[in-house]
Amino acid sequence: MTTSGEAVSSGPVPRLDDFVCFALYSASHAFNKIYRPLLQPLGLTYPQFLVMTVLWVQDGQTVSALGDRLLLESSTLTPLLKRLEANGLVTRLRDASDERQVRIHLTERGRSLRREAEAVPACIAEKAGLDIAEIGRLTVAVSALRDALRLQSED
Repeated sequence: MTTSGEAVSSGPVPRLDDFVCFALYSASHAFNKIYRPLLQPLGLTYPQFLVMTVLWVQDGQTVSALGDRLLLESSTLTPLLKRLEANGLVTRLRDASDERQVRIHLTERGRSLRREAEAVPACIAEKAGLDIAEIGRLTVAVSALRDALRLQSED
């Protein structure tokens, strides 16, 4: 835009499908539609599934460590954790050595849910028509893009 409000053209206007950001945005919506029926029998939303996935790898993390790992602000993460606690999947306990920290622990029910959730990634791969190697390469590429953009946004 110029100071007079007129658009400045430096070439043809790109099409929506030329934007990698739109491809990622729309793919995210498509993923959510695929995940929803897979997670519904588990009683989880997609963000709750992500929290549980992190805890299944390492139980007893602090809220701040979970937020860092999931790239979520505390204001977004805390309501998720409260719902998971209300559903009997996690407990939130103050850290004995530092009461400012809250640790999230899986309950027995939360640990047992892992067995039911183990099939979800394979279902996603099948529905996407990709093999494990292709998913791995795509994940590495998208993660590198995300990390590069995060570095730029911190400047």
